[in-house]
Amino acid sequence: MTKRLLVVLGCFTFPLSPFPFPVLASQQRALTVDDFLALPVVGDPQLSPDGKWVAYTVTRYSLKENRGTTRVWLADVAAGGGTSRQLTAGPGSDRQPRWSPDGRTLAFVSTRESGAQLWLLPVGGAGGEARRVSSLADGVSDPVWLPDGTGVLVTSDLKWPAAGEQEIDRRNGEYPTEARIWTDLMWRHWDDWRAGKRQHLFRVSLADGAARDLTPVDHDVPTIATGGDGDVAVAPDGKEIAVAMHGDSTVADNTNVDIYLISRDGGGGTGDGGLRQLTTAQGADNTPRYSPDGQWLAYLSMERPGFEADRQRVMLVARTGGRTEGRTVEATAGWTLSVGSYSWCPDSKCIHAVVEERGRENIYRIDVPSFRRSVVVGSSGANTNVSVASDGKTLVYLHQSATHPAELWVAGRPLSHHSDAAVAGLALSPLEEFGFRGALGDSVYGWLLKPPGFDPSKKYPLVYLLHGGPQTAWLDLWHARWNYQMFAARGYVVAAVNRHGSTGYGQKFTDAVSQHWGDYPYEDLMKGLDVVARLPYVDSTRMGAAGASYGGYMVYWIAGHTNRFKTLVAHDGVFNPASMTGTTEELWFVDWEFGGPPYASRTLYEKWSPLTFARNWKTPILIVHSQLDYRVDLSEGYQAFTAAKVLGVPAKFLYFPDEGHWVLKPRNRRLWWGTVLDWLDQYLRPQSQAGAR
Repeated sequence: MTKRLLVVLGCFTFPLSPFPFPVLASQQRALTVDDFLALPVVGDPQLSPDGKWVAYTVTRYSLKENRGTTRVWLADVAAGGGTSRQLTAGPGSDRQPRWSPDGRTLAFVSTRESGAQLWLLPVGGAGGEARRVSSLADGVSDPVWLPDGTGVLVTSDLKWPAAGEQEIDRRNGEYPTEARIWTDLMWRHWDDWRAGKRQHLFRVSLADGAARDLTPVDHDVPTIATGGDGDVAVAPDGKEIAVAMHGDSTVADNTNVDIYLISRDGGGGTGDGGLRQLTTAQGADNTPRYSPDGQWLAYLSMERPGFEADRQRVMLVARTGGRTEGRTVEATAGWTLSVGSYSWCPDSKCIHAVVEERGRENIYRIDVPSFRRSVVVGSSGANTNVSVASDGKTLVYLHQSATHPAELWVAGRPLSHHSDAAVAGLALSPLEEFGFRGALGDSVYGWLLKPPGFDPSKKYPLVYLLHGGPQTAWLDLWHARWNYQMFAARGYVVAAVNRHGSTGYGQKFTDAVSQHWGDYPYEDLMKGLDVVARLPYVDSTRMGAAGASYGGYMVYWIAGHTNRFKTLVAHDGVFNPASMTGTTEELWFVDWEFGGPPYASRTLYEKWSPLTFARNWKTPILIVHSQLDYRVDLSEGYQAFTAAKVLGVPAKFLYFPDEGHWVLKPRNRRLWWGTVLDWLDQYLRPQSQAGAR
């Protein structure tokens, strides 16, 4: 098979063994932004049905082209990581590889021709060239094979209403404009304008490429907001399809996503699209998965309506006679942690779940039907994207840590080595965990990172990182945007505290931030700062804080409540919660976090608003915000900058016209790091030590 792949498919073979020579610590150097951007990103591992191969993606970024290019690779599980083979090449990018049921073909999404379309590549037998299958006008994503191999389900945007012209078209006539008209909420989401279009589920026939809309309804199917980790699943017999859909007439003010069932052929144009509602709870239900034996349909469920960060439970619905309509039981009852993603074992007797736990991501096995759970991969780093081979024992997953980008691992050992050689030449220290007693008397934990060439007899400036969410956490991983090592490489001690509201420490701890944005988390952060500032190697007179989203909010809050920091960096932060409510898209978020809309809960909005305390600002601040950020509107950054300048506070604004809530393009990321690090250097490091500006 290897020879056929190499000769017929024209694959590229590269030795990917670890760096062949040991690198002495004295030969290692500090990480630079160019190093950081040059590291490949490994992702989306897909195990073949026979468990012998893993298809996965590798993305490399180019400053010249100002984009990332993704390719599909293939690794031999039994080879143990000796070599991997690149399967795709040419123009565009190739992503989301998915094995056919017989393991002879890979479906994938490629932009090489006519936008993002579905392509097929033979990987066994006689081999052959990749061919395009779909021709949908707005491209496709998220392919899911039908069990008989005759077709693939994909999602695609389409103009809605599908029939007839929209008002803007009628008014423009023969003179088109860039104007938009809408009458509903959720007209935009994250960085995407949704007015006038819907996302629907299509079945693409492999025989002739014909695409049929299986969900011709006035809803996004699968859901756009409050979705999960893959919201389409097909029953093993191919007769039933499960999707996560928000079926309410309004979707911006609630999280009422449910699991719906449709037949293989959809609704045939009926008013409801042939969709049968399975779940009825008011919280978010998503991520359906059928057991391989067809006896269960599993899904993830949040119990409380309107709360997007509730504990995610694994729920099972019994199936009889190929129909999902039996009793529902929770497989994670009594647990305080949340399941992020999961997959069935081949024999349907267990589920492997990825669970965030105290700054790490561990893989648990949940036995079915006893629901006994045990850790199978854990203790360090982040372990995600797990799948189990047909033997029921061999686990393939992604593993990463703060000292190494993600790679494929199998049975506790690395299977790919795309970043090994580059990482071997870099001085990268591991994270160190520390803890203290925080707000409400609770135990609070954080991470410390020391700079390259650390000397315990010296004193170093501190960068204090503040995470967003507010319900997320700092994990032991190779962060794609707020990378700990990038800050440490400039000579900083880095501290990152998982304050109240952080995930992975039990749902009660996560809940504590809601309606308490400015007290419990701030108390934790200041107590954590006390611990770090007392370290003999930290210069408590040279400390800076930086954060994004809620972390940016906390930067603004800190500016009005303490002068302990010499400088601050706020990225896409909330400055005025009341104005953010009128410009964000997911209204349930602010309703939950502040006890309702501003006109019903004005006191709480003002109590926790950085605007209320802006008169106290004195600390120099760098503000970063982007035009396409529809979660925290650009106007929040404008307001904060205006306040700083009117108050006479030294301030700088970094604006990106082509980014959303995150800075993703290579050139923009390079500019972001240079500007942020130089701003910190300006206030925290002596001029003789500061980096080039």
